[in-house]
Amino acid sequence: MSARPLRIVVIAPLRFPIRRPHAGGLESAVWAEVDALRRRGHEVTFIAPEGSDFLPDAHEFRLPPVVWPEGAQPTDTTWPSSYRRVSLPALGLALDAVAAHPERYDVVSNHCLDPLPLQRAAQLGIPMVTTLHTPVDLDAVEAHVAAAGDGSQFLSVSTHTKVQWDAAGVPSTLLPNGVDPRAWALGPGGDDLVWFGRIVPEKAPHVAVEVARRLGRRLVIAGRIGDEEYARDVMFPRLGGGVEYAGELAPEPLANLVGRSGLALATPAWAEPFGLVGPEALMCGTPVVGFAVGGVPEIAAATMGMQLVAADDVDAMTERAAAMLPSGKDAAFRAVVRETAERRFSLDIRIDALEASFARLLETESAA
Repeated sequence: MSARPLRIVVIAPLRFPIRRPHAGGLESAVWAEVDALRRRGHEVTFIAPEGSDFLPDAHEFRLPPVVWPEGAQPTDTTWPSSYRRVSLPALGLALDAVAAHPERYDVVSNHCLDPLPLQRAAQLGIPMVTTLHTPVDLDAVEAHVAAAGDGSQFLSVSTHTKVQWDAAGVPSTLLPNGVDPRAWALGPGGDDLVWFGRIVPEKAPHVAVEVARRLGRRLVIAGRIGDEEYARDVMFPRLGGGVEYAGELAPEPLANLVGRSGLALATPAWAEPFGLVGPEALMCGTPVVGFAVGGVPEIAAATMGMQLVAADDVDAMTERAAAMLPSGKDAAFRAVVRETAERRFSLDIRIDALEASFARLLETESAA
């Protein structure tokens, strides 16, 4: 823990309330950070959409939820018109409230994917640490450059992500996401396959179905539907015959499902900046077979029990999954898998590093 409790403003991404069950890996990571910082005694002022956990009483920090008009199809990649008309102005007012009383706060931890906090960083009167969770966003780069970097430092969730943003003119320090070992307990394993995550084309759960069919194994899919058209036209027709959709699960039943599975499949069809499902499954002792894309190889290299194949190579994934499945019921193997995951991706390790980052930044600010 840092030498003294800090007064930290955490800015959430705006698309979904930050609560359980988590809408996705980003929301899960932000929830875990706020929860951990509060448990360590820090005073956290959370700027997040209404319906989020940890919200303060002050109304200016409780942002309106993103609302889609009647008849519109919500997606994880587009925004309703109310986003710019309602959500962003509300975020601007929250930043105004911070800037009006900088003496009440020490540091900002920014996870918002909109460039507005970067545009305002130099005006807040306190330093900002922004975590880069995504591929390069040119609007964010422009906002940082226009502000001449004043008030901002950056963390990247993977070396893959860091290299991309560094090349775009936004240098950062590596700080991977963390997983709470208490929330993802060691499980007994089993014979079944599991796939969990957002039900969207870029996560490609239909590939996991193909692998399960080839292996003749039962597969359970769990996650929030983030693209209704993809779910309706691609995934749902593939259900049945040993393939089940468990829906969107709360953390405890999801961890139980993963922990009693023999193998988790990770099938990203894009360059994942990190890939949180890997450490989550490994923390349960459940081995993983996945595609080697984006930042995922860094997870496999730092742990035991995760093996990767070339992107989109279903034949290789099926072959590797068949070889890995027997280990999914080996108690000794599962214990070692969890041990290495905890040693590398424990949430406590991440929060230790985050506190150290805040401390260095505040020392630099006080010396300036």
